[in-house]
Amino acid sequence: MPFQTYFGDKKYNWVNIDMDKSEKLDDVYQRYGIDDEVIAYSLDRNERAHFEYDQKTDTFVLVFNVPDQRKIDNHHETIPMVFMIKGRQLITLTNKNNQYIIQKMQKYLEDNTEMTIHQFLFSSLYIIMDSFFPYVEEMNIDRKIINDKLKIKTTKKNLLSLSDLETGIVYFVSASKQNAALLEQMKAHMVYRGLNEVEKEQFEDALIEARQLVEMTDLSSQILQQLSGTYNNILNNNLNDTMKILTALSILLTVPTIITGFFGMNMPLPLEHNAFGWMVTIFISIILWFGLSYVLRRLMK
Repeated sequence: MPFQTYFGDKKYNWVNIDMDKSEKLDDVYQRYGIDDEVIAYSLDRNERAHFEYDQKTDTFVLVFNVPDQRKIDNHHETIPMVFMIKGRQLITLTNKNNQYIIQKMQKYLEDNTEMTIHQFLFSSLYIIMDSFFPYVEEMNIDRKIINDKLKIKTTKKNLLSLSDLETGIVYFVSASKQNAALLEQMKAHMVYRGLNEVEKEQFEDALIEARQLVEMTDLSSQILQQLSGTYNNILNNNLNDTMKILTALSILLTVPTIITGFFGMNMPLPLEHNAFGWMVTIFISIILWFGLSYVLRRLMK
């Protein structure tokens, strides 16, 4: 059965529907007046953060990005969470991957029972925003560890770990910007104009936290991009140095080939009747080899 609790001197009630555990979901949706479109929002993990308001039915639907606790392909992603206000009732649609937010909301509600439904909604959004920061800090710590390893030795494993961090932070940057943009849009909506001063203050707290999250994720993303670019340049320079060495060696190896090829021709040649002609040939090759290596060394510097 869905979890339900009352707050605000029992003027409001909060219903959470765990879509992984609830049986006969169709009956539950019908009981609380949840249409198929809202259900689709909660099931689509790629749903963008947005809100909708139906003035006729006084229904407010908000889809918000939440960090996914799981690591997928060695990086964190985000998933949508649906909030719906119908009159004096707040309904949340969750699953096992964002259920931890509900636990935080329950704890907050236990300590702050005298709230309006909008205060609780904006406080919940603040809690969601705050839950991003530990993951971003974890990424920053992992970045420092990987960077230290790469300074010692630039290995494929460490570069792939850096790439995983880049992928994870991209999800967080996108999610945080969507959440912040949603709150900015709400501020210009009629719903915001109908809030009281306390509710507006709670909303502003959530908006400030959203902006801070955008700045923090942006900064982490820029640092990761700079690190990735730096190590790409290092690898390219190492490759260039290797190619220079191989090119120089291939040029130097042509010297004995040319000399021996010349004296190996089937025609009258100098020193062909000299018993020590082969030693002279080797000596000429060595002299030319050292001379050419000196020239190449000066050019490479």
